[in-house]
Amino acid sequence: MTLVAVLGHWTKWLLPGAILLYLLVVLPTAFLWGFWQAVTVTLSAFAVHGSLSVRPPILAVWADPLSLGTLIVFLLIAFVAARVSARQTQRVEETQSWVKQMRDVDRLSQRTLEMNLHLVPGPQLAKLIHEVFALQAVVVFDADLHDVYQEGTWSVDPQDLARNVYYFEKSDDDPVRGIGRRVVRLGPIPIGSFIVHGNTSPHTNNAIASLIAISFDRYRAFANESHIEAEHRTEQLRTAVLDSLAHAYKTPLTAIRAASTGLAEMGQLSEAQLDLVSLIDEQADLLSELTTRLLTTARLDAEDIAVHLSPVGMTGLLEEVVLGLKERLSNSRVSMKVEPDDLMLNCDRQLMVALLTQYIDNACKYSIFGTAISICIALNEDEVIFSVHSWGPVISLADRERIFDRYYRAAGTSSSASGTGIGLSIAKRIARIHGGFVWVTSEEAEGTTFFGSIPTKAVQKGVR
Repeated sequence: MTLVAVLGHWTKWLLPGAILLYLLVVLPTAFLWGFWQAVTVTLSAFAVHGSLSVRPPILAVWADPLSLGTLIVFLLIAFVAARVSARQTQRVEETQSWVKQMRDVDRLSQRTLEMNLHLVPGPQLAKLIHEVFALQAVVVFDADLHDVYQEGTWSVDPQDLARNVYYFEKSDDDPVRGIGRRVVRLGPIPIGSFIVHGNTSPHTNNAIASLIAISFDRYRAFANESHIEAEHRTEQLRTAVLDSLAHAYKTPLTAIRAASTGLAEMGQLSEAQLDLVSLIDEQADLLSELTTRLLTTARLDAEDIAVHLSPVGMTGLLEEVVLGLKERLSNSRVSMKVEPDDLMLNCDRQLMVALLTQYIDNACKYSIFGTAISICIALNEDEVIFSVHSWGPVISLADRERIFDRYYRAAGTSSSASGTGIGLSIAKRIARIHGGFVWVTSEEAEGTTFFGSIPTKAVQKGVR
């Protein structure tokens, strides 16, 4: 600045004539070091310029209105330049910070993909977020597991704070304290929360919340898939055991029935001995029926089950089933109806016989002695509806949801009738194989009715 002033004095310039030279010094100073540094340089320039004049420095400035105006303009220029520089510097810093945080978000995204899904995600996420963003502290709340996981040092216990963020759905940012709070959502559903203590922007906190939600969802999907696979393997093992046992029972059952038949034909048996032979036959028949059901269950569980679809007349099918259950139906009034009489259904005849047999046998077991059992097969647009109505104990709403599950028996039925809990599950699987479904209604005033719906153009479907 002194060099500029000397150059101006040597060339006989007045202060206004040296404006451009002074600006070359003041503007870079304001941009690079700030307003007060630019003011210092400006006043120094005026002092040097005044000291080279014939009047005292102060009078050289104040006595010349043009010089005084120039000084004010220089100060304004220095102020504006410093403000523009400060804002630009702030924007550059913010941009650099944003770029860094976005890189950190990308790193966190990559690291979450490498997480061990066999382990709970909360502790892994808390550690990753704390490490990647170099935060003072972080806490993650998993609402599904009701656990809080933290990393870093907190001045207060953050566990209740994280739960409150979730329960009150309070997401906010406190830049003064460097605290960010977010509810973690999967779509509109809150599934957890987190709190960070450190230098993160609101946009970064939103991105972290999204990554936590995705990680929670991946963990649950993986756990569910593993659970389904384990259940599938268990089901395959159980099916193999059932099939093996059922076939193993057939040989001794055949021998028992042959022996009891031989004893009965030998004659000369006392009344007590005949009663024992009759009991053997009765229990052998029961075991044979149970074995047949086990074999049917094993067949339905097999992945390579072959369903033989063919047109089947429903009237003849119903008569065949009722005839086979003639003895069990002897204590009930049975009514049958097929609409229309010549109704045909494309289905596996053997499996449909099993479905109807199970429904009617179930009605025989649980209906009140001497009451009516109504069996109906009717065409309803593009489906055939099977229904078996009887009067007996009311099935509760909770039991109706599970009564078709394997081995499940409704409350109170174990004492009123014998059973294994297999039959209705077989009926359900037969309906599903044909692309249909089953359900039950039960009211004290209306009685209990088991339904099955089979499409008229049934196509074989999976049983799972």
